[in-house]
Amino acid sequence: MALDIQHNRGARRFEATVEGVPCVLDYTLAEGGMAITHTSVPPPAAGRGVAGELVRAALDYARSKGWKVAPLCSYAEVWMRRHPEYDDLLA
Repeated sequence: MALDIQHNRGARRFEATVEGVPCVLDYTLAEGGMAITHTSVPPPAAGRGVAGELVRAALDYARSKGWKVAPLCSYAEVWMRRHPEYDDLLA
């Protein structure tokens, strides 16, 4: 599924809408990095890989900035463990 993921820098959030359902990944910034604090994919949009794509977008953005990432959200933590290509970003 091709998602149109938007980065809302002011809200510190990555967003996608799937069939009218808003899906989000929230983060905070600290010195030298990003902390992923929450992902939300409501049931009507679940099971389509949306949360994973939101995490990937956030991690790719962090990498482009040279940041480390603390996956405080349990979903992001598990996702990162399953994708060792992002191990270099772990804070």
